[in-house]
Amino acid sequence: MTTTPFELVDTHSLSALAIDVNEYRHRRTGARHIHFAADDRNNAFLVAFLTVPQDSTGVAHILEHTSLCGSRRFPVRDPFFMMIRRSLNTFMNAFTASDWTAYPFATQNRKDFDNLLQVYLDAAFFPRLDALDFAQEGHRIEFEEEGDTSSALVYKGVVYNEMKGAMSAPLSQVAQTLQSHLFPSITYHHNSGGEPSVIPELTHADLKAFHARHYHPSNAVFMTYGDFPVAEHHARMEELALKDFDALELNLDVPDETRFEAPVQAHEAYTIEGDEPLDERTHVAIGWLLGKSTDTLEIMKARLLSGVLLDHSASPMRKALETSDLGSSPSPLCGLDDSTREATFVCGLEGTEADRADAIEALIFDVLRDVAKHGVDDGAVESVLHQIELSQREVSGGGFPYGLQLMVRALGTMLHGGRALDALDLNPVIEQLRTLARDPKFIPSLAQSLIDNPHRVRLTMTPDPTLSDAQNAAEASRLSAIKETITATDAEEIVKLAEALKARQEADDDADLLPKVGLEDVPPDLRIPRSAGVLNAGPMPVTWFTPGTNGLFYHQLVIELPELSKEQFDLLPLFCDCLTEVGCGADNYLSIQERQAAFTGGLGARTSIRASLTDVNLVQQFVVLSSKALVRNQGEMVSLVHSAVTQARFDEHQRIKELVAQMRAHAEAQVSDQGHVLALSAASAGHGPCGYLDHHWGGLVGLQTLKALDQSLRDPQALAALGETLTSIRDALAAAPMQALAIAEEDFKADINKSIEAAWPATTRPAKGVPAASLAYDNARVAEAWSVNSQVNFCAKAYPAVPEGHADAPALRVLAPLLRNGYLHRAIREQGGAYGAGATYSADSGSFRFYSYRDPRLTETLDDFDRSVAWLHDEKHQGSELEEAILGVVSDIDRPDSPASEAAGSFFGSLHERTPEHRRNFRENVLTVTMDDLRRVASTYLKSDAASTAVVGGAMTLDSQCPEDLARISL
Repeated sequence: MTTTPFELVDTHSLSALAIDVNEYRHRRTGARHIHFAADDRNNAFLVAFLTVPQDSTGVAHILEHTSLCGSRRFPVRDPFFMMIRRSLNTFMNAFTASDWTAYPFATQNRKDFDNLLQVYLDAAFFPRLDALDFAQEGHRIEFEEEGDTSSALVYKGVVYNEMKGAMSAPLSQVAQTLQSHLFPSITYHHNSGGEPSVIPELTHADLKAFHARHYHPSNAVFMTYGDFPVAEHHARMEELALKDFDALELNLDVPDETRFEAPVQAHEAYTIEGDEPLDERTHVAIGWLLGKSTDTLEIMKARLLSGVLLDHSASPMRKALETSDLGSSPSPLCGLDDSTREATFVCGLEGTEADRADAIEALIFDVLRDVAKHGVDDGAVESVLHQIELSQREVSGGGFPYGLQLMVRALGTMLHGGRALDALDLNPVIEQLRTLARDPKFIPSLAQSLIDNPHRVRLTMTPDPTLSDAQNAAEASRLSAIKETITATDAEEIVKLAEALKARQEADDDADLLPKVGLEDVPPDLRIPRSAGVLNAGPMPVTWFTPGTNGLFYHQLVIELPELSKEQFDLLPLFCDCLTEVGCGADNYLSIQERQAAFTGGLGARTSIRASLTDVNLVQQFVVLSSKALVRNQGEMVSLVHSAVTQARFDEHQRIKELVAQMRAHAEAQVSDQGHVLALSAASAGHGPCGYLDHHWGGLVGLQTLKALDQSLRDPQALAALGETLTSIRDALAAAPMQALAIAEEDFKADINKSIEAAWPATTRPAKGVPAASLAYDNARVAEAWSVNSQVNFCAKAYPAVPEGHADAPALRVLAPLLRNGYLHRAIREQGGAYGAGATYSADSGSFRFYSYRDPRLTETLDDFDRSVAWLHDEKHQGSELEEAILGVVSDIDRPDSPASEAAGSFFGSLHERTPEHRRNFRENVLTVTMDDLRRVASTYLKSDAASTAVVGGAMTLDSQCPEDLARISL
């Protein structure tokens, strides 16, 4: 009798999630494996380790990077990024959290799954951890001038620069500081990503020792998802990794934090650059340490309390924070965080002053005392439980596949000794909470537990414009001291290391050492959902799709954009953001927020504007209201959508003022994470209406406009005028032609159509023949440098090209990954130290664009964009480079989404001329692109005199690096 390497420990069927959960244990090492058996072709894999750093050197983060730089079976410099382009993956990445590190991938192709499994397992368990890779990915010292030992020393390294960028964001500094104070003595006290000032303390020996201790099967959790047989997974995991290990006694468990006897107050500063005013830029946050995240019932109680207090604008705590004049908006940190072994709960305000901290704390505790004394309405509890149920039922997807979402949801519980099932099978706990909540003292007791909990921290973080300079000076002093102590031999070693690293980066690896898929493995056809037909619900044409939605109904109302004035058009994004956040008819916004929470998964509004296939100057423009609900609530949801379009109340002036302040705070907080996106939109702002709108609505100009609007609304007359303009937009939209999209299971079509017909009777038939919106834009080259609060740069160049229907569009789409794979990644990331770099073809703006992300360089990167084009023309290229670029494009085109999202994508594609026939033809043309095509389109469109340039960076870096021909603009 053959003994299998794994034994079955537990099995359970979760019909609500359409999966079977099977837990296994590896007999020899004790490694745990969770298999989520599902009828899903998008199979996923993950291996994770409990990683518990004891300092802020970023050892776990740097190890994650370095493990992917070559292994025992695959001794090439960059197998991870090489596999991205030799694969049909639907997801590839690696994550470092506060106390775990995970290596996940997903693919629909069986051969590809096996290829990626080989590389991932070898990288995790048998990495080379070469000293040069540690120097590249982690940190190193080099002379500022290459080879010149008389020049100053500088720190370099991918993670070093990544964390400089990440920790530039004020919110990141607030979050890390609060967590550090809440956990004064265990692993969460430290920054697992690495503090830039501490990262240089990590040695190569430390890195190798951390791997030996943490990356062992006895400390591993394996997870698989999809329709591939579990027995095959077991055989491959055993063969590729586990057979080489025996059990190891480890004691890596995170201990309980020692509890405070009394609350703590902390006062810290965060960095801010530029000439921004310092008034009302302070963050005040109160954080509590709660119970263990593995205790499902206790965590669900905390989740219930958090929801009751904060879920929407009518919730008592969020209402108090949003309407308070003590700050501009609730802190984005507000709510429950159960990602650590012991959960935390946070309430606070941003956009305040330090001397208001006492008043903010009093406000928060006044709300808690009121809830502890009077409780909340039964409907508030049921709304939160409804939201939990809806999130349980929904099958989502997109950029992060559904299978991986389930894995991450269960991972923390598994790594800390709990059961995956407990983190996923929440229906019994929801029913238990419903029973408990019948006791009128239940919610008050949860609020009282917060009041009585002494383990809390009140953090006040103020902006300090001198702090960044002080940090830079400290770094310069540290490097100067190092230089004073090094000998001539030491200096020569630094030069040799830089030369060796450069030689390694420029060497051609033998890519054939890695497995691959080829064009022969590409599926013959693109799967696109077909509509189940169009039904008329009264005056409303409704396009139907009927995939399995697990009892949810997705509804989108699509309104053709009418002719608007320039003022109205400029305010359209703000209108969309406010439309579902204000009252309707006789109901104020608090009542509407309660109804949305009780009956829907939320309502949202957006614009859907895309360029014509044949001319980027011609655009199709719609406003879309989106919503989702459990089918039993579809009538209420359709009614709410109708009310928003026809009766939204923009006379709630104080509400609008609060919303604008919140939008501004959110947009400002996103700059450090989205700097490359903002630079790209700025660079292509002169390339057609879509490029213009991207920059002026959601880009840097949009943020400037939002800041100015926020300031102007202190004038009551300006606020009233804004309300009137928003009302006029509502009225124009309500009279415009519209149609609906409905996505639900076949059995519910008749009832849903009746609900839509009831909401839109014949007397409210939308008008026909409303003039379509026109749009003027400036077609001009851009040369701009935007100054923001950042210690790193984001660079972009954009060239006018062609719309998606042009014969050259497929070649431009393939050119982008070829330049990234063959030149930009090596030159800008590996050699330049940026966290990321690449190129992209934008069909709607008709642009070909280059970008870098969290980049220590500026001028050199802009030059590297140009050098990549020269590399294309001057170097000899292997056929594999073209094949890899095509595979990357096809993988992106074929990437699956959730059933509902794929249906919506099919509908909106056809709405904007991207019919299934066009999408399939475009894919076929991608598969036939040649290297001659790529050289031809590069010569035709990537001409230096046509380039627009935009960079985003901190004032200090722009002062020292910015080319003179770029106009400086302060955000």
